[in-house]
Amino acid sequence: MIIPTLQDMLTARKRIAPHVHRTPVLTSSYLNGLTGAELFFKCENFQKAGAFKVRGACNAVFGLPDDMLEKGVATHSSGNHALSLSYAAGRRGIPCHVVMPRTAPQAKKDAVQGYGGIITECEPSTSSREETFAMVEAETGAEFVHPYNDPRVIAGQGTCSAELIEQVEGLDAVIAPIGGGGMISGTCLTLSNLAPDIKIYAAEPEQADDAYRSFKAGHIIADDAPVTVADGLKVPLKDLTWHFVSNHVTDILTASEQEIIDAMKLIWKRMKIVMEPSSAVPLATILKNKEAFAGKRVGVIITGGNVDLDALPWMEK
Repeated sequence: MIIPTLQDMLTARKRIAPHVHRTPVLTSSYLNGLTGAELFFKCENFQKAGAFKVRGACNAVFGLPDDMLEKGVATHSSGNHALSLSYAAGRRGIPCHVVMPRTAPQAKKDAVQGYGGIITECEPSTSSREETFAMVEAETGAEFVHPYNDPRVIAGQGTCSAELIEQVEGLDAVIAPIGGGGMISGTCLTLSNLAPDIKIYAAEPEQADDAYRSFKAGHIIADDAPVTVADGLKVPLKDLTWHFVSNHVTDILTASEQEIIDAMKLIWKRMKIVMEPSSAVPLATILKNKEAFAGKRVGVIITGGNVDLDALPWMEK
């Protein structure tokens, strides 16, 4: 297991700078009043390709040596890593092969194809995803860039919180969603080195709470096919992300499906920004655990905005 270092994050920051946005931090006095905390929303929904994952994808793709370019890159992903890797590969002019669940949001499939990614569909389970990917990898010989359990990806994701602590001074805590743990791991990598006093919280759906249960048990517990509106948070922790979660995360908090939808709707309504359900989980958990954040300055990472506008979670089915 190769554990990325602070130097890896700093190198990634220089490498990806021409290809990503330095995303803004927004605030809401209404949400501050509602939670009793000062919230600073790091808006990765405004990122290239619409999600933070473009950071790790660009670091992996632009770090490849020339002799590995011809066969391109490959991955499996429910959406944001798929379209981010497709974006990065397109900018470097190399092929990108993506295995996606057939149930992935159409908006994300369309974005992958729009960036030139080649999609192979699988059933919506971790086992099907990994079996299908093994076939694609064998056929193409492409370089595997894991959606989160990859030191290159984690180093790239760490650049987000490096920007955040430059943009907002005196943070007491940072909270981000957790699925496989790539963003949280990058956050741990950066903050444990540059701002070790900042507490790191992860937010997870109750219906996909394997990271929460892993954290309490002290070892990885993996669910195969959880069902949640937060489609980006269905995957389990792996050894590399577990290293960061188990060593640096203060706590993992969970929210119900309705709490997630309500928080998403609240941000759309009060902040006028488009975000996907996975990105609403942190606010949902803050609203549910106000005592943990009251009076604190809290960085909230809005991880992505790639939502299907024709199938919003509060619409009639």
